[in-house]
This record gives sequence, structure tokens and C-alpha cells, in this order.
Amino acid sequence: MTGMPAVSVLLLTRDGMATLPRVLASIRAQAAAFPVEVVAVDSGSRDGTADLLRAQADRLIEIREDEFNHGTTRNAGVAACSAPLVVLLVQDAEPASTDWLARLTAPLLAEGTRPADTSAPRRLAGTYGRQVPRADASGVVREYLRQYPATHLDPRRQTLPDRAAFDSLSPAERLVVCTFDNVCACIRREVWERHPFRNVPIAEDLAWAKDVLQGGYDLAYVPDAVVIHSHERPARYELQRTYLVHQQLRQLFGLATVPSRMHLARSIVISLAAHLRWSLGGPGGAMAKAAAVPRALALAVALPLGQYLGARSADTGRELLRTRGI
Repeated sequence: MTGMPAVSVLLLTRDGMATLPRVLASIRAQAAAFPVEVVAVDSGSRDGTADLLRAQADRLIEIREDEFNHGTTRNAGVAACSAPLVVLLVQDAEPASTDWLARLTAPLLAEGTRPADTSAPRRLAGTYGRQVPRADASGVVREYLRQYPATHLDPRRQTLPDRAAFDSLSPAERLVVCTFDNVCACIRREVWERHPFRNVPIAEDLAWAKDVLQGGYDLAYVPDAVVIHSHERPARYELQRTYLVHQQLRQLFGLATVPSRMHLARSIVISLAAHLRWSLGGPGGAMAKAAAVPRALALAVALPLGQYLGARSADTGRELLRTRGI
């Protein structure tokens, strides 16, 4: 890094050696016309991740695994960054081109770094990029990504005229306008100083989006800033993760996608048929498709069940599922 950075890239890591070397190489290869620094917060890696970061990052913060929190750990990382713009990137999201960073930051740089002014037009608080699946992603993963707003091709600017406008939306519409994804995002540091991430177990990006939109800022989706990112996680993990996410969706937006046992039963039946179809229509030969079916069917139960239990937990104030390491 030469001179004061214009952009900091913040990585949160834990045992990331399977993907992190490629991500760091992609960051170094960026054709950005401004100085960039790399800051990392590592949560007790045991696979050499911390050693790699000591050698290649400009700054490394090390914490214990049990100290990690999706909101407060990101706050610690942003606080350690020097630049007015902070890119949030996960350890397995690989930039797909050498102009990824320039495209992700361009809308924010175009507005400059002047302080917010109540008489000025609404300013961007952050941008987020598009995610595309890995080459070996299963048919089920590809279909869920296809449905996700952070995979669409059209750019958009998200805004709320005032708090009353948020209250007038349906729960599903609230989620759409507050969509924001820290897998690949850039935030304005001076906005973060007013609106730090909440201390939450997950969905800190959605909570932050709600806070800044209601605080008078806008968000922008930049589909030309592409990262390669997808997961083939076990069904048990996805059950726990979905449970936590839907706790937050209920609390933040009033959204319950599977509100009753009747809806749960119906969702599982529909998901079983859809997952089987997506698996058999996915990539690879007949044996690879057949091998993907058991996990796909397990997910067809886990995902609706997590949605149901998460919303019910938020409504009752009781923990209905043990979660750890999500």
C-alpha cells in the first residue's frame, strides 16, 4: 500500500485456507486507481490462515473463536480500517474480475466524502455486489441463488422517504427494500460511525440496512461487481442458520414465511418435489445428480422447519433450537 488508503478491504476469517489464498490474490490483482489496504479479523484459525494474513494483510486482529459475533466483530474490524470506504468481504467470496473493486466503490466515490447535510439529496450509505455460484454448485444451491435479489442483473437504488413509508410496507416488501449483503459490500465509514452494526447473532447486514435507510441514507445494488460465492452446507447447519435468520426477519420486518404448522407441512411437501427436480436437473452426470438427492431432500425439510421455528421463537421469546458456530 502506498499513501493513505482510499478503500479498506475488511476480511473476517476462520480456517479459510481452502479459499482465502485465491481471494487475497484476486484483491491484489485489482486494477483500482486508488490506494487500498487489507485488514482482517481472524477468529482462532488453526489451519494457517492467521500466518497467511500476517504476511499479506496490512493489519490483522486476532480474537478467540468464542468472541466472534457477526455484528460486533465487524465493528472491531471497521474501527481498525483507515479509509473512508470499507469493503466487507467474506473469506470464500472470490472477486470475479480485476475491476470488481472499482465497480463496487464507484457509486460511493462519485458522491465524494462530504459530511451528510439535511439540505442535500439523500446519500448512499453503502453498495453491495452480485453473487454467482461456484462451478460445482448443486442444482438446489443454484436455484436458491437465482431467486436471491443479490444475484439479479439489474442495478437498483433502495430508498425510504421516511419511517412512515417503512411502516406502510408489507413484511415481505420491507425485506426487499432492506436487502443488503455483507458477503460483498462497501460501506461509508462516516455512516457506520453513526450507525454501527448491531450485536446480533446473524443478519447484521439487514439490520444495518434498516437503520441507515430509516436514518436518511440510500443503498445501491451493483450487479457489475461480481463475486463467486456459494455453499454446500450440511442440512443440520442450514437448519440452524435458517432458524437464526428467521428470528431476525420476524423481529426486524415482522416477516413469518412459514407462520403455522399447516404452512410448514405444505412447504415441506412443495420443497421435496422442487428439490428433487432441481437436483436431477442440476450439473454433472447421472451419478453426481443421484448423489446430490439425499442432501437435497434433507434440505427440503430443514429449510422450512428453520423458517417456522425461527419466527415462532421470535414471537414466543423462547429458544426452540440449539445453535452453535453459525
